Amino acid sequence: MSRVGNNPVAIPEGVTVEINDNVVTVKGKLGELSQEFSTVSVKVEDGNVLVKRSSEAKDHKSKHGLYRALFNNMVEGVSKGFTKELELVGVGYRANNQGQKLELALGFSHNIVLNIAPEVKVETISDKGKNPIIKLTSHDKQLVGQVAAKIRSFRRPEPYKGKGIKYVGEQLRRKAGKTA
Repeated sequence: MSRVGNNPVAIPEGVTVEINDNVVTVKGKLGELSQEFSTVSVKVEDGNVLVKRSSEAKDHKSKHGLYRALFNNMVEGVSKGFTKELELVGVGYRANNQGQKLELALGFSHNIVLNIAPEVKVETISDKGKNPIIKLTSHDKQLVGQVAAKIRSFRRPEPYKGKGIKYVGEQLRRKAGKTA
């Protein structure tokens, strides 16, 4: 029994859900998302999206909760959107953007220039005395996470001093250094 898959996905005002063949399309004020599905049946009833599996096979059970979660993320994305914030911890680490180009100074011999997908809005916040913050916003949860992971991969936080790019609010496991 899937606990997640059995929950209906509530459709808020201003969001429309269309089902054609094996594709669910969700439209809202922030954009439009579509997702293919298989092994489950999807229908819209009384302002809710209901996901039912066709059999008790292991593959069908595993995809039941997955598709329900994907549809929920689509509905939430086009109505509210998703935001990820990254913090640059380290002396001389800087970030600035011109449109969709993000330029990072991370202690390498050269600056890293990254072209961000047009669906993702990027904003850099640099206050004096505080670490620079990169704010990513989009209606697609998967894309925001992927872009954030790519940026973080340039300089992962190291466990001794905590320098690197980390998510805001992320707790790092710190190690003790050498003892004399």
